[in-house]
Amino acid sequence: MNNILAQILQANKNFVAANHSKNYVDLFPAPDKLPSRQLAIFTCMDTRLVEFLEPAMGISRGQAKVIKNAGNSITGPFEATIRSLVISIFELGVKEIVVIGHLDCGLAATDSQKLIKKMLDRGISADAIKMIQKEMESWVDHFHHPLENVEEAVFKIRSNPLIPQDVPVHGLMFNPTTGELSVVVDGYCHTKPECQ
Repeated sequence: MNNILAQILQANKNFVAANHSKNYVDLFPAPDKLPSRQLAIFTCMDTRLVEFLEPAMGISRGQAKVIKNAGNSITGPFEATIRSLVISIFELGVKEIVVIGHLDCGLAATDSQKLIKKMLDRGISADAIKMIQKEMESWVDHFHHPLENVEEAVFKIRSNPLIPQDVPVHGLMFNPTTGELSVVVDGYCHTKPECQ
């Protein structure tokens, strides 16, 4: 049992056996699919955030919708993140959004030409890369400053015509070493003239 899939399946079998007896299910019923804190978190897929970001925010299972991608980037007006936020707001009761970038983001050190070379070296065809090259260059080569990316992501969500104006969109930076959060954008100020 040396492959990753087999390891995952064995860990799952052990988890279910240990945690989901009838007594466990009776004492700890599954949370609702609606986020109890009415919150959507949009953040990066960095491994250092797993089982660290949510506890650092006081968020537990069933309280928030969590959307992740490389560099918490938004690349279009109806790409996957925006679609997920639209469903979260209109179908799942989300009333606030928090965009969270983090220090030392790996995407900030990436460049499209190095990425293309790695893709070609692994057998991705030049024709396939040509189809997405301009979009990839504008995404990867644009991302160099995680804090500015948070500001930009907040702006893109806030100004998207599919997101209601009464939904605060906050921007935070996370330290993946200490767990500290700092405010980049206070979403409550969007509708308060005294904050602007």
